[in-house]
Amino acid sequence: MSEKSIVVAVDGSEHSHRALEWALSAARGLGAPLLVAHVRPEALQLGAARIESLGEAPAIPDTVLDGIRGWIQDRAEDLPVRYESLDGSVTGALLGVAGAARLLAVGSRGRGGFTSLLLGSTSRALANAAPCPVVVVPHEARAGSLESDAAAGRVLVGLHVEETSDDVLAFAFEDARRRGVTLEVVTAYRLPPSPVMLVGPPAPALQVPPPMPVDEVPELVRETARRQEGRLAPFVARYPDVEVSPTVVPADAAGRLVDGSRDAGLVVVGRHHRLRVESLLLGSVAHAVLHHAHCPVAVVPTARPASR
Repeated sequence: MSEKSIVVAVDGSEHSHRALEWALSAARGLGAPLLVAHVRPEALQLGAARIESLGEAPAIPDTVLDGIRGWIQDRAEDLPVRYESLDGSVTGALLGVAGAARLLAVGSRGRGGFTSLLLGSTSRALANAAPCPVVVVPHEARAGSLESDAAAGRVLVGLHVEETSDDVLAFAFEDARRRGVTLEVVTAYRLPPSPVMLVGPPAPALQVPPPMPVDEVPELVRETARRQEGRLAPFVARYPDVEVSPTVVPADAAGRLVDGSRDAGLVVVGRHHRLRVESLLLGSVAHAVLHHAHCPVAVVPTARPASR
């Protein structure tokens, strides 16, 4: 398989099975091969190493992959599918195969995670560091199967005019075009501070500006919408068949994306890259969306700066 694969991480949990459903549908839609990857448990890795050290190397079956093969074969049709057992730490092994992947799909949590947690440490680490887009599929994304997402809801993408990279927008437009759904672009504007929040005189060195008059808010909204339109213009021209719904909201972009995820097919966010020291950290919007979204979330890394 020379073409980049859709990689899905499985571990036998229902969380990973939801990711498998999503990945199979995406691979079909993109016409891309599917790689089903399982990182063997540490005890199995140690046992295999011990057997090998004794000069014997019998094939040790991967029961997780063996259990998935039949399910895939009934649904993959002519789609090329490859299975790979991996060794090493879960995060490290999956980051290794992600280097040659078109995207990596994972469940929100795997085996052994606390049921109260909405996002597991592995999915969070992969979203932080993977070199390809990572799609995190939550356990209860939508009622019913994710296997057939052609008629699923719209794509939502969070756009910060200065910081969101072209890669994030391209990913969102491509997915909307593939599935023939509307792309809603959410951009937040900063509300003027309330005088009630300003307690005491500011220190002279801080040079805090006075609060913005409330009657200037409409102009702020219009200016944000104009800047949003400017960022989207090259993509609207490149994807004329994608219906775009631009949205400008006050302050809380994460809240709007999470709320909209209830009837969306995918939420797309970018990895935070404002400061070099934060280059491997998720921003507050991506973090909130990953923890609270009701549908799959794609976290897209930055390969090139945003156009101006």
